[in-house]
Amino acid sequence: MSYWSAVYFLMVTMSTVGYGDITCETSIGRVFQLMFLGVGLALFASVLPEILELIGAQSKWAGTYHGAKGKRHIVVCGHITYESVLHFLKDFLHEDREDVDVEVVFLHRSEPDLEFEGLLKRQHTRVKYFQGSLMNAMDLERAKVHDADACLVLANKYCPDPDAEDAANIMRVISMKNYCEESRIIIQLMQYHNKAYLLNIPSWDWKQGDDVICLAELKLGFIAQSCLAPGFSTMMANLFAMRSFITSPDMAAWQNDYLQGTGCEMYTETLSPSFSGMTFSQASELCFVKLKLLLLAIEVKPIDGGDTKISINPQSSKMPANTVGFFIAQSAEEVKRAWFFCKGCHDDVKDENQIKKCKCKNLAKFRTGVRAIQLVGRAMANSKTNCPQQNMVNSAMPIPIVKKNMMSKEENGAKNMMNGRVKVPNNTVDDTYGGYHLSYEVKKLMPTNKSTAQQKPSKLEVGIADDQAKDFDFAKTEMKYDSTGMFHWTPARSIEDCILDRNQAAMTVLNGHVVVCLFADPDSPLIGLRNLVMPLRASNFHYHELKHVVIVGAVDYIRREWKTLQNLPKISVLNGSPLSRADLRAVNVNLCDMCVILSAKVPSNDDPTLADKEAILASLNIKAMTFDDTIGVLNQSSNAPDAMSPLGSPIVLHRKGSVYGSNVPMITELVNDSNVQFLDQDDDDDPDTELYLTQPFACGTAFAVSVLDSLMSTTYFNQNALTLIRSLITGGATPELEIILAEGAGLRGGYSTPDTLSHRDRCRVGQISLSDGPLATFGEGRKYQDLFVASLRNYGMLCIGLYRLRDAALTTVDATSKRYVITNPPFDFGLLPTDQVYVLLPFERKQSRFSFSETEV
Repeated sequence: MSYWSAVYFLMVTMSTVGYGDITCETSIGRVFQLMFLGVGLALFASVLPEILELIGAQSKWAGTYHGAKGKRHIVVCGHITYESVLHFLKDFLHEDREDVDVEVVFLHRSEPDLEFEGLLKRQHTRVKYFQGSLMNAMDLERAKVHDADACLVLANKYCPDPDAEDAANIMRVISMKNYCEESRIIIQLMQYHNKAYLLNIPSWDWKQGDDVICLAELKLGFIAQSCLAPGFSTMMANLFAMRSFITSPDMAAWQNDYLQGTGCEMYTETLSPSFSGMTFSQASELCFVKLKLLLLAIEVKPIDGGDTKISINPQSSKMPANTVGFFIAQSAEEVKRAWFFCKGCHDDVKDENQIKKCKCKNLAKFRTGVRAIQLVGRAMANSKTNCPQQNMVNSAMPIPIVKKNMMSKEENGAKNMMNGRVKVPNNTVDDTYGGYHLSYEVKKLMPTNKSTAQQKPSKLEVGIADDQAKDFDFAKTEMKYDSTGMFHWTPARSIEDCILDRNQAAMTVLNGHVVVCLFADPDSPLIGLRNLVMPLRASNFHYHELKHVVIVGAVDYIRREWKTLQNLPKISVLNGSPLSRADLRAVNVNLCDMCVILSAKVPSNDDPTLADKEAILASLNIKAMTFDDTIGVLNQSSNAPDAMSPLGSPIVLHRKGSVYGSNVPMITELVNDSNVQFLDQDDDDDPDTELYLTQPFACGTAFAVSVLDSLMSTTYFNQNALTLIRSLITGGATPELEIILAEGAGLRGGYSTPDTLSHRDRCRVGQISLSDGPLATFGEGRKYQDLFVASLRNYGMLCIGLYRLRDAALTTVDATSKRYVITNPPFDFGLLPTDQVYVLLPFERKQSRFSFSETEV
């Protein structure tokens, strides 16, 4: 027998197969065979448990990502649970996102539970899960972070320690940036003040696409805008979330109207050459009337070749070719009409669905040129980095335009950019740092490049650089705005000067103000009240238009927040309890324009659903109150010299006070979405109903931080959309301002220079009543298109939605009745006299006889 035949025989015998083609013929051979089988089986039995243990120890989540060539993927990490992943995927993979050919890779330390694993199996073609740590370079290599289109870091919104949660997520960003500097990272943070730590990361680059979604900043910003236009928070939240609506004749008419608005989203698209040379008002009217699209804003390219800026409802500026517009529409397919529109071919087309790609030679040439520019720009961007560039514009465009403009550029560029006039500086002094325009307060900390011989100490104030002393007279100028010119400012005041007791508050004339009911323990985490007050102090409001803010809560907690509030005007504090009716009556809660109910308390781990118990009790307590009907009939002209309240505000009563607490305008912040069922005892919402489908949310009286989850997907697909949302919500916060706030010293006052004063020239959110004023005639059975066109032509106002009484049978303005939000109504939508209109108002340098900001609501 040959050697290999012997090996074959032993293997067949050891495996107990025994073909029988080779057998032992001698007794010695048979004895050896028996001994060999016994020893072999014993050895195999002894090592079998170890083999099984090794096989079982290898997790099925410990593999390596192998993506298809040319297919993009993103890495999602941070707070990864079944609930957070379910909400993320529902929005990220929504059917309205056209051509979403992106795989989602989750990287987390723990294995998924059975419910989570079932979700991963249902989405196995587009979702991968790997177990690992972001702090380990080997795990980052397994997830192919260096090849990822973006890395998204989710935060735990219900954590007991927000600062610790932010610190952990920032460490994850540091680890990923240390592994690959060019990685694009989008991170959720809980607290606003922690944004400053991201600026310390050397490779953190806003222009590269890195972005941060601060939940506290945006949440309180949304609520602040609802103080100016009730229900606006609901409208904006529905705009950046991908939702599909199905109307039904079985549902109430108001529900169908509301659901149609929830189907609208925000998209970007390049305008066709037919729009070149038009003003924004002309282009917006054409889009609405002809294309059935709502043009909200455009990208403006400065003459000096700087970064593009997003301009919302600009006035009197001509649009150049290749302008990118921001639209509100039902789908990306609808927005393509703005790209295909050709005046020569589509001028006589009546059906907007027939506006498709034409064969016009000029238009074809223009499109070819634009696509070529896009391809060249993308190739140049890729050549500068080792990691692939990411798509930051929605997938509606076949070849995305990569825009890397920043919010700071939106309003800090050239003088009076909203009107399209650019002032080119005469000198060549470099006033930028890292690409950002620096204000006086920042520049005075920087070393000067001028020689001693060029300076003129005899003509300068102490500590002021000479290039700051040319444009204005310090002696005659009062600091009314912060150093960026974006917000009203006042010298720092101690909290003791702003504290009122119950008797002082009762003797104070408070009307048209904002009452903030704040629940907090002395050691509760800071929620950043500055983010609520700053949008109400934007410089595009005149001083007398600012609503007084009265905070009702524990002064020990508010004292910790006061460092960030001390430079904002018209703030008072009542040391009391939001559950005390006496305190609520003292601050005239029935005369306020909005009552905001917030809680800074940490949710209990025993029963997280009780996290909203104080907010719900406060809401129900106010609704159960009754007030004297004689209160609120006072009326005094603000032009009278003595018409000042003890707090320094003119006594101007905008509306009669509410008799019943259920009529008080109110918005309640909730931690858990399911608790919305307890806010309104009259609704019949099912406990399992999604938040956006509930009556309190549709009416704008409830807001939860969970609605901001969709911003992660929105920012990935279109970074400019987040910039636009920030501009509308925060009142004009810029990276320049964030650099100043990162110092921890609060807002800095600045002198009113022509440059800073020009920053006031930006639009703001407003709500106009159709019951009185110059627009009253449109409430008498006219169509929404008539109102849209007349408002745009005559007043420069851009209408974006309606706030309508839920009970259509009411024909008189009754502030007690519930209203609901209708986003971007159809052009033939009928108007009612009781309707209120959401508009984007241009800044009024001189107050006219009739001011839209003072119409009765």
